[in-house]
Amino acid sequence: MAAVDSAFNSLAHTVLGNNARTLEDLVKEMLRPMLKSWLDDNLPGLVDRIVRAEIERVSRGR
Repeated sequence: MAAVDSAFNSLAHTVLGNNARTLEDLVKEMLRPMLKSWLDDNLPGLVDRIVRAEIERVSRGR
């Protein structure tokens, strides 16, 4: 039983050690254009709405 446990631990360590960074890089590469697109579409409106709300709040003296 210990030999099987050791073999699986060795396999898991090898797979995670070799592919974890590659998987992370792949996810980053996939998400970067999606995040950029979302920010391009939504950030100006968010900033505008928040700035207007803050200007109103400050102008009312709160």
